[in-house]
Amino acid sequence: MVAKKRDPALVVIQLSGGNDTLNTIVPYSDGHYHDNRSTVGIASDAVLPINDELGFTPHMAPVKKLWDEGKVAIINGIGYPNPNRSHFRSMDIWHTALPDEIGTEGWLGRATRDLDPKAENVLTAVNFGRGLPRALGLRGVPVASVGNLDTYGLFPDMEDEAMRKYALEAFSKMYGSGAGGDAVMEFLGQTGSDALRGADILRTAPEKYNSNIEYADNAFAKTMKSVAQVMLADLGTRIFYTQHGSFDTHSGELASHASLWKDISGAIGDFQDDLKEHGREDEAIIFIFSEFGRRIKDNGSGTDHGSGGTAFIIGNSVKGGLYGEYPSLKEEDLLEGDLRFNNDFRSTYSTVLEQWLDLEAAPIVNGRFEQFDIIKK
Repeated sequence: MVAKKRDPALVVIQLSGGNDTLNTIVPYSDGHYHDNRSTVGIASDAVLPINDELGFTPHMAPVKKLWDEGKVAIINGIGYPNPNRSHFRSMDIWHTALPDEIGTEGWLGRATRDLDPKAENVLTAVNFGRGLPRALGLRGVPVASVGNLDTYGLFPDMEDEAMRKYALEAFSKMYGSGAGGDAVMEFLGQTGSDALRGADILRTAPEKYNSNIEYADNAFAKTMKSVAQVMLADLGTRIFYTQHGSFDTHSGELASHASLWKDISGAIGDFQDDLKEHGREDEAIIFIFSEFGRRIKDNGSGTDHGSGGTAFIIGNSVKGGLYGEYPSLKEEDLLEGDLRFNNDFRSTYSTVLEQWLDLEAAPIVNGRFEQFDIIKK
């Protein structure tokens, strides 16, 4: 039997709060790192070595295993000109791909529109979490937001099926076609109709799922299991989005940062094993980013907002390796006490869009940017 050819999927993980680059990919042989991290530094003999200079934090063992298999691209020095240390503004820049102005359209919203121009599939993009990330926001582009896939749906708490059916019918009439009405009612009608269709389809995903992989008992692992369930249900979803945090480690960083990466790394390892068990490991890549890095010098038990971050692209279709330069920690090379970025985040966006999703990147990221050779042809 010939395996079914499926469209490639993109899984985006947002590390909310500003992930500490220096304690994720640790420059363990650099004396400047240890001099500046007297409290929150990671000992050289504790890291998981990448080479003689850099190593993973010890809490990323499953990702290190994938690295050893050539499936992890580490993008060092990622950022944008004139970095902003506000969570809200910096994340807005990453979401809209507009560093110098306030954008109204999310880059993944535009990508979703280009993947499904007629909005025929209300599940082309699915967000796992509450609300709608700005990255996915674009008028006329339906995106389902799922809190808990096992209980997802409209009025799921109604145990009486007859009452639930009545409520659904009322909802359908209330938010049905707004044709002939004003623009607001038409928009609400379409949104309600999309939500109704999306909920009914997504409810089928857990029922279709069968796996021998046991995900860990934490919130992020459950999210990645839900991503696997929807992907393996073949609902036509191309973009999966979720976030984890908070990485805003102003104090108590060593413990909180370790816990966050332990959960994320473990869930990514389980997710990759799940896809492999189902023969689907070539069909998805994972893109991980954060709005900014953190200061080189610790502030006691934590670190403050900085710049010059690290991103990851993970998957069986990825050419593993180091991309971009790890920023210098020498004082004369710093940007106001921060790591200095050396590659624009829109280069990575463009790489993913064109080489993986087969979309024209320039209209989505607002310009043309040099791409990395990360995706296997």
